[in-house]
Amino acid sequence: MDKLPKLGLPIIFLAVIGIILLLKTAVTIDGGEAGVMFKRFSGGIDTQQTYGEGFHIVAPWNDMIIYKVRQQSVADRMSVLSVNGLEVDVDGTVWFQPIQNKLGLLHKEKGKDYVQSILAPAISAAARSVVGRYTPEQLYSSKRDVIQKEILEEVRKEVKDQYIQVNKVLVQDVSLPTKIKEAIERKLKQEQESLEYKFRIEKAQKEAERQRIDAEGKAAANKILSASLTDKILQEKGIEATIKLSESPNSKVVLIGGGKSGMPIILGNQ
Repeated sequence: MDKLPKLGLPIIFLAVIGIILLLKTAVTIDGGEAGVMFKRFSGGIDTQQTYGEGFHIVAPWNDMIIYKVRQQSVADRMSVLSVNGLEVDVDGTVWFQPIQNKLGLLHKEKGKDYVQSILAPAISAAARSVVGRYTPEQLYSSKRDVIQKEILEEVRKEVKDQYIQVNKVLVQDVSLPTKIKEAIERKLKQEQESLEYKFRIEKAQKEAERQRIDAEGKAAANKILSASLTDKILQEKGIEATIKLSESPNSKVVLIGGGKSGMPIILGNQ
């Protein structure tokens, strides 16, 4: 019985040591994360294997470096120059994520601060390149979607082979100096008014043309009708009317000679 406490103490000590080692070597990777292993005594960063979500046991002399691998965003406000050298402020957001099966290479070659060391300079360079192709007026009015697409393409070129996937670029705002902005707004307003005036003129011209064509059509129809009413046809119509009048039982008709056209002169009452 006296030996039991003596045996229990080492067991308890070993159990405590085991728990400490387990806590130190156990790593949990949460959702949307992945890990790379740093093997202190066997080559450093393991670039071949990436560790996914869940519970992992790591040797005490090794380290697990955890990265976020779900889509993330970085926003920035950049001062860049337009094609004519005017300073323009651009507010933009870029959505990205590290390529999960390349995390080992990303950590080994770029490090955990890859967003600041690789991605941010790439975004800045792309914005300068794209904005420098356009005038302030184009940047302010009609080219927002085109600029976003071109910046996305440029950023992807900049980070090619850098183990980063760029998904989307959004340009929220393009800020111009106040005087330039007001001048552009006045010009756009004048252009809009000019377009409206041109539309009204064209509409009036089309209506006048329609009326002219309609009048010409009516005149041509009257001319054809007049040409078809010859003296002979008029005489025939007069004879038909005279016959119908003479056949009426309620009419008293007197025919006297003939008129200049050869038609009888009709006298009568109802």
